[in-house]
Amino acid sequence: MEAIDEIVAEFLVESHENLDQLDRDLLALEQDPASTDLLAGVFRTIHTIKGTSGFLAFNHLEKLTHGGEDLLSRLRDGKIALTEERTNALLAMVDAVRGLLSDIERTGAEGDADHSSLLAILSSLLEDGQASAAATTAEAAVAVPTQRATRNKAQAAEPAEPAEPVEPETPGGADGRRSVVDSSVRVDVDLLDTLMRTVGELVLARNQLVSELDRQQDSALARSAQRLSLVTSELQEQVMKTRMQAVDAAWSKLPRVVRDLSRQLGRRVRLVMHGSETELDRSILEAIKDPLTHLVRNAIDHGIESPEDRIAAGKTAEGTLTLRAYHEAGQVLLEIADDGQGISPDLIGAKAVERNLISQQQLDGMSTREINQLIFLPGFSTAGQITNVSGRGVGMDVVKTRIESISGSVDVISTPGSGSTFRLTIPLTLAIIPALIIGCAGRRYAVPQVNVLELVRLSGEHARGGIELIAGAPVYRSRGNLMPLVRLDEQLGLVPGDVSHTTDHGELGSFIVVLQAEQQRFGLVVDDLLDTQEIVVKPLGRHLKNVPLYAGATILGDGSVVLILDAATLARRADVLSSVAGPSSSQHNERAENVDPVLVVELAEGRRAAIPLEVVTRLEEIPSTSVERVGGREVMQYRGQIMPLVRINNLLGACGETSSSQTEQLVVYTRGDRSVGFIVDRILDIATEQPGTRSDIGDSALLGSVVADGRVVELLDVESAARSADPVFFDQPGDTSVIGPELQTAVTT
Repeated sequence: MEAIDEIVAEFLVESHENLDQLDRDLLALEQDPASTDLLAGVFRTIHTIKGTSGFLAFNHLEKLTHGGEDLLSRLRDGKIALTEERTNALLAMVDAVRGLLSDIERTGAEGDADHSSLLAILSSLLEDGQASAAATTAEAAVAVPTQRATRNKAQAAEPAEPAEPVEPETPGGADGRRSVVDSSVRVDVDLLDTLMRTVGELVLARNQLVSELDRQQDSALARSAQRLSLVTSELQEQVMKTRMQAVDAAWSKLPRVVRDLSRQLGRRVRLVMHGSETELDRSILEAIKDPLTHLVRNAIDHGIESPEDRIAAGKTAEGTLTLRAYHEAGQVLLEIADDGQGISPDLIGAKAVERNLISQQQLDGMSTREINQLIFLPGFSTAGQITNVSGRGVGMDVVKTRIESISGSVDVISTPGSGSTFRLTIPLTLAIIPALIIGCAGRRYAVPQVNVLELVRLSGEHARGGIELIAGAPVYRSRGNLMPLVRLDEQLGLVPGDVSHTTDHGELGSFIVVLQAEQQRFGLVVDDLLDTQEIVVKPLGRHLKNVPLYAGATILGDGSVVLILDAATLARRADVLSSVAGPSSSQHNERAENVDPVLVVELAEGRRAAIPLEVVTRLEEIPSTSVERVGGREVMQYRGQIMPLVRINNLLGACGETSSSQTEQLVVYTRGDRSVGFIVDRILDIATEQPGTRSDIGDSALLGSVVADGRVVELLDVESAARSADPVFFDQPGDTSVIGPELQTAVTT
């Protein structure tokens, strides 16, 4: 038996089931010819098989079922009556269809069987006047294929015709292999859900048993428990597979949606789908059907332009809408991309202010990404008038809510004039998931592993030195990038308010769990990492439904209930989703795509300076007593070496009152093995320069000025500043020393 297409296999299974039902219904109809319900059911079944046969280009099968449909149509309309001859002919047609289906399953084609005689009989029985003339021919033609009907009649009559014994059919044919029908079974969805819940309870019991045996250290029981654990895991995996469906089940209706809506709006749209075989849990698939439909409608209505506008913009008249599904990092990513006009941040921002969803001041401090996210606010719409397609300001907010309700996220990437891509990140399943168990303030919590990128242990001076402060917010430098930190104890209200903003790095916790939410990273500071295990997700009771920080609960092996943290909600609550360095970065201006970020620092006389972020190695807050003098220069002992310092106020001639602070804020710049420290009054924030505002007007040690965060800031000449602290800082890149000759002499003496 050759491999057959999945759609054809589904057709074969369904058709065989329909044919079995036809056998029963035709025999029942013969006993009760007046039953209109039975007759209508038989007609619908034959019509279904005929229609699908034509769709799959099985022309012989379509022609045969069409002959039976004509006869049933005459019977249904009351123009002829059901007789024994007509019943025999219909049963013969059923057997002939069954034979064609077997040929299709075995060879992939209908074969060369000749059914012209049967078709002639079906045609001759359409009129009462022709029925008697065709009776003899009909009996001869249907004698063999209607053995079941003959046997049923023979049971009620005196035996007259010894027949050859009928050989039982071998499942799957002569090769003994199982047929498509025998290889599948239809199961009620509720039964699968019950089975999944039962397996979930088994996983909990397994976890409890393993936890208890770990304490008893009984080797014999441990081996049995290990075997039980393996079997449970295998059972869990197989049950999960029964719930998995291809995403094509959610995509199947979208071609019609695209066709109808594009014609209604006067658009020309070509739909392209990739990854339709990607599988998801059935419950998740059901949850994303409506959001997908809305995103597709939105892309046609707001994204893809009319043919005239596309041609005027230098595009093809036909727009392309692409659906893409793929697995990544234990999750499923669904993308809905169009090559339309894209999203205009200016239009989005203006509409949001117009509808009083945000203030103009809030808009001025938003990045492009944050502005694009405004389309998910309730009540937001850019439509000029209300239609049956859009304009009421509902839909996109429902999309976001629906996706987040299944622990997913929605992100939008858009280029004005080129198109937009909506990316849905959703879990494979919600029933049983791997999770990291963490400890915080003496309590335990679970974090889904799909959100966990890496773990960082904060032990030793070097690791703790990775934590820095920007505008009072802790950040961690990971592989050269600053990552915002979120204290779990603070977010859960487990620490007193007066210590929640401590600047003592040693009090921040022992571990950082690096999480990803909505395509951005942040570090969750916790006290302990306890275990990793598969957990059964339990929904929260209605009294906890409005607590957004938790995605559910689970029961651990020791029987204790543990809450499951929602990474996206934690990030939003801490205001770090749009952040590269802490909560205050919500005021960043990132509308320029190709402009490097800068570190903004405060100097005397209210002046501000900008330092390119790419040259910032570390941010430090040091005691003033750690600054020493060698000759006419300031230095400090830094990581086992002597690092030269320069006060930017003095370098730029900024005069101010002598600071009485007992600490100094320091920006460290390292090149190779050499480091230099820039002392500033205060480290403010990370920002992006406003495009087109750079000026060459400056002074010594300045490259010019630029507008950032709505204010003019001076661009520091980093090379000049470094040379003022160490004259040979850039002269000997291969030298392992970190200071110039004058200071090197001081070190050796």
